[in-house]
Amino acid sequence: MTTRTDGNLWRASSETSVETTPLVADAQADLIIIGGGFTGSAAALEAARRGASVLLLEAETIGHGGSGRNVGLVNAGLWLPPRDVMAQMGREPGLRLVNLLAEAPKLVWSLIEREDIDCEATPNGTLHLAHSPSGFGDLEERHRQGVELGAPLQLLDAAETTRRTGSGVFHGALLDPRAGTIQPLSYARGLARAAIRAGARIHERSKVSRVLHDGKSWQVTANGHALTATSLLLATNAYFEGIEIGVKPQFVGVNYCQFATAPMAERLRAEILAGGEGCWDTALVMSSFRIDRAGRMIVGGIGDAGGIGGPIHAGWARRKLRQVYPQLAGLAFEHAWHGRIAMTADHIPKILQLGPSGYACFGYSGRGIGPGTLFGTQAAVALLDGHQYALPIAPVASHTERFTGPQAAYYEAGAVLTHAVNPLPFT
Repeated sequence: MTTRTDGNLWRASSETSVETTPLVADAQADLIIIGGGFTGSAAALEAARRGASVLLLEAETIGHGGSGRNVGLVNAGLWLPPRDVMAQMGREPGLRLVNLLAEAPKLVWSLIEREDIDCEATPNGTLHLAHSPSGFGDLEERHRQGVELGAPLQLLDAAETTRRTGSGVFHGALLDPRAGTIQPLSYARGLARAAIRAGARIHERSKVSRVLHDGKSWQVTANGHALTATSLLLATNAYFEGIEIGVKPQFVGVNYCQFATAPMAERLRAEILAGGEGCWDTALVMSSFRIDRAGRMIVGGIGDAGGIGGPIHAGWARRKLRQVYPQLAGLAFEHAWHGRIAMTADHIPKILQLGPSGYACFGYSGRGIGPGTLFGTQAAVALLDGHQYALPIAPVASHTERFTGPQAAYYEAGAVLTHAVNPLPFT
């Protein structure tokens, strides 16, 4: 019944590894990539397959950041409904981004198949769950907007939602059959392994301390060594730390925590999310639910499981599990972990122009897998071809987020306050 903080389930269960060494010498490359998550590894793979000399530098290990700590939902699109995206960006660029991200799961599934990545890929869709009648109204509007743009979304009533989830507390759901779930750390490592096979040089434990453009090329200092490249991609997302660089990405860092149970009994696996869909709900402080290949139920929510509010978040997860799946109330949580999300004020990802042939991609606001893979792949194309046409969105010379520290504290305080009380009944 108690929570054992054995750490990150994805690290404990991943059967995919990456063999690298720290950077120990000066080097040159066509493209230097900083960060070994979805964005950086996808970019390294695409660039190497195009014949470029690629050098990827990761301060810790591949997937150390949000790529190895997230829920593992492969979604199509952003948190925002399509009309909101177009309102923020303008109709033409917004519609282009919506259409590109609609295809992002297909890109993920195709890379997994092509590179034979063992990452528990389950392309069986996702369920956006209505936690209340008003939540179902929100799903009806999302369904209408999606169908108008050709998305194969299905609006499910409460009875069908109960059948699919094995829980009777939801008022309906929005099924996206394009989407699904993966073991996210294994996917990140699989991309990196594929990039190495294609010829990329990847160095873990290789922290970048300084980046500048000298008018001719990019000059990067990592592990005390001098590196030179024609092009540069900064792909650290929410884990940008301590790099001396002229233009820095700005975002609000928000923590998301997860708790994984012991594997369920076979009879329970047959009735709880038997189709393998990944789920999240419509609540303002949302919750997520999914199972992994071993049958562990994974409950997630906003919050820092390793901070002072950790015990509160853990208690909330236990109560939430009991509320949604009372048949699992006796299962102990065996893993607890958290990761950081890079949020932007408008919830739209950004591509920052760092200098000549240099970009930073960040701000996926909790949708890292599909967008990260797409942005990394297309950034590599744009950098190698020397044209911006391939980018999902137009790059900007600067991007400012105000009061990032207070905003991050606000999100955590709100999550602690919400999680400190018993979950309210679904009404």
